Amino acid sequence: MRFGMFVPQGWRHDLVGIDPADHWATMKGLAQHADAGPWESLWVFDHFHTVPVPTDQATHEAWSLISAFGAVTERVRLGQMCTCMSYRNPAYLAKVAATADIISGGRVEMGIGAGWYEHEWKAYGYGFPAAPERLGMLDEGVQIMQQAWTTGKATLAGKHYQVDGAIVQPLPLQAGGIPMWIAGGGEKVTLKIAAKYAKYTNFVGNNVEEFTHKSDLLRKHCETVGTDFDNIVRSVNYNITIGSTEDDAKKRIEDWRNRIEPHVGAKAVERSVPTLTGLGHGTPQQIVDRLGALRDAGMTYAICNFGEAAYDRSGIEMFEQEVIPHLV
Repeated sequence: MRFGMFVPQGWRHDLVGIDPADHWATMKGLAQHADAGPWESLWVFDHFHTVPVPTDQATHEAWSLISAFGAVTERVRLGQMCTCMSYRNPAYLAKVAATADIISGGRVEMGIGAGWYEHEWKAYGYGFPAAPERLGMLDEGVQIMQQAWTTGKATLAGKHYQVDGAIVQPLPLQAGGIPMWIAGGGEKVTLKIAAKYAKYTNFVGNNVEEFTHKSDLLRKHCETVGTDFDNIVRSVNYNITIGSTEDDAKKRIEDWRNRIEPHVGAKAVERSVPTLTGLGHGTPQQIVDRLGALRDAGMTYAICNFGEAAYDRSGIEMFEQEVIPHLV
């Protein structure tokens, strides 16, 4: 199994209480920790407004961070989970990503999806098209980026995007272009787009049954479009609240609650608690057992979020020492 780690950027209220002047030092330190450790990749979210509710707390922009991380790390790969296709013109995004790939020495991943956070869409003036339109934009945008990264130019007279000989030079350093992650588990459209274009997928996997169901649908879409299901890596994101005992793991959730409740309110916190008590919650052995079952079902890439990472690295270090060695 392969492992990636999210770097806190504020989206999940994971930088609250830290002076903005110190945000970059905090993020850079964690990126360099990942670079020196057993992690294959580090990740950021592509969002503008915080969750579980929008507040005035910091949310740093994803692609600016990708370029910055590329300049201060040496080995670890750099991804977004996931870039919203409609937030940037796809030819422009192809150019941004190619530049970041060159800065990093060829280590960028393209996590891409149709987008969902209605509040920030409307606040930033993007409207909020219906799901079929957003998914259509995703499909066309991926085509444009793949053209740009393989030929240096892109032309598409699409329903949503029209580009005419858009030049993207220099090409990314990675042969064949930047690896494409299609994120989302939409069963009729998103997984079909993944079957057509993705080297990696990212969808829900809170238990074996849920993960297997999505995997079976992806396999059927691959058969329909004529691609090789076995060549697509299936990944899942996990919130990790790890402790040497179950009580220690619960304390991490209480610490998280106390940190963000003043900003989001008690009701929003209560709605969010279940996201922290799933497969990634518990002792190292409990987490190893659960992830091992998912690995046996075909989940071979876990991307881990540690809610306290900006304040306390002990959970990351415990995971590195007592979980990863049993699963790689």
